[in-house]
Amino acid sequence: MSNCTAVLCTNPIDVVKVRMQLQYELPEATRYPGLLRGAIKIVQNEGLLTLWSGVEPALWREASYSTIRIGAYEPIKELLHAEGYVPLWKKITAGAISGGVGACLTSPTDLIKIRLQAQRGQKNYSYSSTIPAFRHIFREEGLRGLYRGVGPTTQRAIILTASQVASYDETKQFLLPYTKEGIHTHFLAAMSAGFIAAVTTSPIDLIKSRIMNAPTGRYRGVIDCGRQVIKAEGLRGLYTGFVPVWLRVGPHSMITFVVFEQLRRLAGMKPI
Repeated sequence: MSNCTAVLCTNPIDVVKVRMQLQYELPEATRYPGLLRGAIKIVQNEGLLTLWSGVEPALWREASYSTIRIGAYEPIKELLHAEGYVPLWKKITAGAISGGVGACLTSPTDLIKIRLQAQRGQKNYSYSSTIPAFRHIFREEGLRGLYRGVGPTTQRAIILTASQVASYDETKQFLLPYTKEGIHTHFLAAMSAGFIAAVTTSPIDLIKSRIMNAPTGRYRGVIDCGRQVIKAEGLRGLYTGFVPVWLRVGPHSMITFVVFEQLRRLAGMKPI
């Protein structure tokens, strides 16, 4: 519920982010000059509702992948360290495991989301909605096609969850001696977690988007894609779309953790 709430609020930023990450594979006329102007360009050329492209598979993804990565974090952490203060490296390990498992199982929902968000800008694909997209990809590319990009997707999830959830947990524990458990503490810890997650995941997020949206054979894998990006765009190319990544991951983290903590409180469960 917390992750689905977050994605409904941040999907327009995600659409612009994906378009910006893919723009250097497009003609000059179809590029997006920054977050705000990119959003305006999309609305002018394609309509306001385009900013919610891919929201259906995004909700599927959050209901599956994010449920696993956040829901499994606490049990895995407790398996690694039964009681008392949990060292940061164990929090990072717990986040890496839960994120990797969740992404590996649910990668097709991310692939559909990216293609639906990118298709009007690139016109490589033509899917009317989520289910026809699944059917078309399975028919044309097979099961392997649905799992294209599962490697960088899983790697991103490992980095994201290890940095986001672990840093949220650690930051909150740092703040608690100076403040009380509550929304303001959750908000501050989530702000920190969102920034750290954006910095650590932006390059692999860009590579994931390009591999998932590319025609078959365009890239031989994560390293090849990264090499091609650096060759064509320089090291800064790996951080193309960083601002929308940050502006999405930041609010997404804040909404997710604040809502998640409140739901745990209502359910009579202890905070993270």
